[in-house]
Amino acid sequence: MKFLFDLFPVILFFAVFKWGESNAATAQDIGQNYLSSFISGGQVTLTQAPILLATAIAIIATIVQIGYLLARKKKVEGTLWMSFAIITVFGGATIYFHNESFIKWKPTVLYWCFAAVLLFSKMFWNKNLIRSMMEKQMTLPEPIWHRVNLSWVAFFITMGLLNLYVAFNFSTASWVNFKLFGGMGLMFAFIIAQSLMLSKYMKEPQ
Repeated sequence: MKFLFDLFPVILFFAVFKWGESNAATAQDIGQNYLSSFISGGQVTLTQAPILLATAIAIIATIVQIGYLLARKKKVEGTLWMSFAIITVFGGATIYFHNESFIKWKPTVLYWCFAAVLLFSKMFWNKNLIRSMMEKQMTLPEPIWHRVNLSWVAFFITMGLLNLYVAFNFSTASWVNFKLFGGMGLMFAFIIAQSLMLSKYMKEPQ
């Protein structure tokens, strides 16, 4: 359930964009009615409507996520606050300037922020965040923990670069598909590959 909760804004972004592509005129009307006051020039074109609506819904979905957790007095993780800040800035710029390039940068900025947090936490505070999350499930020698941390840093940097390649070399529709299915698939593949390599260190249930 947590996995679906975390993906909630991405799934809604994908669904609204796909709906907007198939119902461009209706999407344009909705965008004109609800987004025109937030847009420079105040006009939503037929081609811009799907991505602008999807971006607005993703921002709202992230706000709903945070509001839900706060209402239930649950901790809002730092990664969610980071995602909220980035999607608000880049999504807001996408809507205001009616330019999809900003929202296409959002995943890359988020991936690179994750990489920077993991790397700088170790470099400046000697804190391995991956170890903090995983040490209850396995016991690793310190050099292996260091390699695991660096492997996640490299993965997030690579994902950021890959997102930019797809975003600016393929159609927006292809990028939206990659954002959900490609990103999720590569994340699963990386986790499975790492789990197989570290399986010998897994703690047996008592």
